[in-house]
Amino acid sequence: MSSKTNRHENIVNPPIENEPGSYTLRSENVADSHSLFFAPDGSLRDFGAVLREVQEYISSKYSTLIIKGGRDEVKTQVKRYITKYIQDHRIAVNGMTGRQLVDALYTEMAEFSFLTKYIFGTGIEEIDINAWNDIEVQYSNGSTVKLEECFDSPEHAINVVRRMLHVSGMVLDNASPAILGHLSKNIRIAVLKTPLVDEDVGVCASIRLVNPQSLTKEDFVDGGTATGEMLDFLAQCLRYGISVCVAGATSSGKTTVAGWLLTTIPDSKRIFTIENGSRELALVRVKDGKVENSVIHTLTRSSENERQNIDQDMLLDMALRFNPEVICVGEMRSAEAYAAQEAARTGHTVLTTIHSNSCEATWRRMVTLCKRKYDMGDDTLMCLVTEAFPIVVFTKQLENKQRKMMEIMECEILPDGTRNYRTLFQFQIAENRMEGGNFIINGEHRRVEVISASLQKQFLENGMPREVLAEIMKGGPDR
Repeated sequence: MSSKTNRHENIVNPPIENEPGSYTLRSENVADSHSLFFAPDGSLRDFGAVLREVQEYISSKYSTLIIKGGRDEVKTQVKRYITKYIQDHRIAVNGMTGRQLVDALYTEMAEFSFLTKYIFGTGIEEIDINAWNDIEVQYSNGSTVKLEECFDSPEHAINVVRRMLHVSGMVLDNASPAILGHLSKNIRIAVLKTPLVDEDVGVCASIRLVNPQSLTKEDFVDGGTATGEMLDFLAQCLRYGISVCVAGATSSGKTTVAGWLLTTIPDSKRIFTIENGSRELALVRVKDGKVENSVIHTLTRSSENERQNIDQDMLLDMALRFNPEVICVGEMRSAEAYAAQEAARTGHTVLTTIHSNSCEATWRRMVTLCKRKYDMGDDTLMCLVTEAFPIVVFTKQLENKQRKMMEIMECEILPDGTRNYRTLFQFQIAENRMEGGNFIINGEHRRVEVISASLQKQFLENGMPREVLAEIMKGGPDR
């Protein structure tokens, strides 16, 4: 083995270079390895060319470490390899210090280029890649900003997205140009590449950051999402065995509402959650090193091998064998809707979300999804889903980007089998106008009707104290 090869291989703790004109690594300590002071012998070089050179070297010798990326010790090791390489080759890039160059090279090779700081930042809900040179970021406050930064080329965009998909074992190529994957348990990614998009676009992707929310009742009330009376009513529904479906479009806040509702469930009740590919809920409560409540979190698993594919329908079937008192189906998208309504009609309390554009439309959409499992009559299925989910909540993001709980509706099934839709609460808009290019929307949440006699009876049968029911009937203390 040559001495040159030895220098490159034996760099777990790179030696300090002290001859004139060399880089100086001030310490072998991990933190100090970022502090590079160098006077390169060669001329300044283009970052793209340096990246390709260093990537080829590192990938060929240390690909296993790159793929593992993320653990602190692995990250430190890879950065040491990069540091030693640029030291030995006297590499410098215009406008970058030694530390910046090492960090930038590592980010490009083992992370996700300039997107890394947005993916793992705070206050961001979604990153939309419309093309290699057109990227938008949606923030939690509802604003959308186009980034000044972009990829170097369509090929660069594809390579970075492929690294993202590698985490979930997915391969993006001409045979599989449409991919759904995840970066971690709470980051989803949907990707399209050629031939589904134009070659000069490179790749389109939607990266959804579904960080578990820890909003309080006061946060919802202060933000105008709902009133305390509305939130208390929904919490009582789950507490006393009434299944609830939260409906709305993407980014309407339905998952945030559902997540908060689950935090109101007493520690003594066993919760089983089922989510599709990525974690949006974090319900386990730990105090003094001990778990206080009873929660099982589960995730679906996609696989090209159909026999290894585990969907929400299968996990719902498993959930019934774990003695749950509350089942949360993260989102009803397909045939799992039938299993969810079956669970709700057999004594389990079910909380779920669904894409829909109104309360009444929600029950009709449930029927459509149930038919993907069994081709039953619409009337029969409507009877089943309205019995299963007597309460539907409709959430919406308004034009001014505010999220509102627009309506809470009860579907009362009358003795003759007909249905009576009762709007219990509603956000009533009094004014819509434009002012200085901004939408101004004024309105208020109002109590419209009281719950039906049949729902009152169900509450009492499920253990609700009469004084609690009386508060619900008269409007509650927050009215």
